[in-house]
Amino acid sequence: MRIIESLKFDMPDERFELLERESGSIPHASANGEEFRNERVHGAESIGASIDETEQRLRVAFHTAINTDVIFRKFRSGSGCRVLLVYMNGMADDSIVSRFVIAPLMQSNERFAADIGGLLSKVIEIAETEVETDLRKVKASVMDGMTAVFIEGCCASVLVESRGFEKRSVSEAQNERIVQGPKESFTEALRTNITLLRRIVKTEDMIVEYGKVGRENKTRTALVYRAGFTDETLISEIKSRLARIKTDIAIGIGIIDQLIEDDSIFPIPRTLSTERPDRAASHLMNGSAVLLAEGSPFALVMPITLASLMNSPEDVYMRRPVGTLLRAVRYVGAAISVILPGYFIALAMYHQGLISTEVLSTIIKSREMVFEPLPFEMLLLLFVFQLIREAGMRVPGSIGQAIGVIGGLILGQAAVAANLASTVILIVVALSGLGNLCIPDYSTQVGTSYLRIAFVIAAWLGGLLGLATALMLFIAYMANVKSFGVPFLSPFAPKTFSRRPPFIRGRIGLRSKPADYNNTAEESALE
Repeated sequence: MRIIESLKFDMPDERFELLERESGSIPHASANGEEFRNERVHGAESIGASIDETEQRLRVAFHTAINTDVIFRKFRSGSGCRVLLVYMNGMADDSIVSRFVIAPLMQSNERFAADIGGLLSKVIEIAETEVETDLRKVKASVMDGMTAVFIEGCCASVLVESRGFEKRSVSEAQNERIVQGPKESFTEALRTNITLLRRIVKTEDMIVEYGKVGRENKTRTALVYRAGFTDETLISEIKSRLARIKTDIAIGIGIIDQLIEDDSIFPIPRTLSTERPDRAASHLMNGSAVLLAEGSPFALVMPITLASLMNSPEDVYMRRPVGTLLRAVRYVGAAISVILPGYFIALAMYHQGLISTEVLSTIIKSREMVFEPLPFEMLLLLFVFQLIREAGMRVPGSIGQAIGVIGGLILGQAAVAANLASTVILIVVALSGLGNLCIPDYSTQVGTSYLRIAFVIAAWLGGLLGLATALMLFIAYMANVKSFGVPFLSPFAPKTFSRRPPFIRGRIGLRSKPADYNNTAEESALE
């Protein structure tokens, strides 16, 4: 009884669950998540009627005595009204401000001191505008690249969309290159990334909800999903987690990913970070949600399963036999990468009887002059492999590939010649490294590297029994892990609707039923 209480076997699982209960009801999310802007709580700052007072307050807030990036432009409209324009140099496009804001105001004979709505309907020639009475939000919009228009005698401001900062053009994906398929990838511009998704997902139910994350820097984010199709409790849970972020600075989608995940112990990610719009769009069409952030050329897909991390966009662009073969090779390569080093250590140290005489003699002969214990040798070469790989990624351009190949050859040959490593261990580490590179997701590649070392240590301590125990514990832990309410090993644990194993690429045709583990509205309607 004490064991049950200590392990909390009698306690209900209070984590967010996306799957249906036995009664058929869908659990509610932990919060309604209507707002996920996550701004620091302050009282609203009212805007005065005098543009001179407003200018002084903004100059103090932006420290214009030493900060010359903020542009203040005063002039009179055609009717004689005093106007103040405030925008950030480099963030806003000067040509847009001059042509569509300043010029129409100077040519207009309308007076807008009492009714600022007339300014929007008769003068300003920009489609995206907004009236704001909170000076705090006006300052945040100016820092985001918008232009604030103040009229003498009016206690409100008109925010004009004038963003025109320099950004990287759409180019080919660097980390997820494929032979067939689109060559476009996400950029650091949030609006460009949303446009890339809309070019693929041409459905009227695609919703984009904007928000801000980080109480100080207020990084703009966009949550993309399909209204009426994506599970509402999933969207509410994502908004709730975004709203609970307490950090002052959240730069990039990678930091946001860590702040909204369930725990940070599990080495394999529970979200899919992709730079390919077609991959994000395919998950979006299957009921997942996509999170984008300003300044990040990656999209965060949630929820996901293990199969989502192992499948590549190239699988669907090739014929069925080739796509299935690629997936099978990928799964076999991942298994070799994780298990082979530990399996070799277990056989060589504890179970020599399972190895043929020829292979055993080869292993003994290759280690005649090596002074290191076998497990230390394996761990050393695994570390050297990771060292070469990390160095090859950090150096610029094509030099990295040369360092990876030449460094591996030179260090491997030198280690054998100096009796620091045996040729058999080199082969095992090389096969393990090649299998690791078969995994399409980079975060998963890094996570499996930690698992590989853990399995080597388990095999070192307990042979095949220790390796099997560590493997079973890892599988049991994966079965308990959830990605935003979806079991990580779906559709196998628990068993859900699936027409085929995930490593078999089926025929492309009409989809008769959506993925069961996403619990979409369409799936509920089909039941």
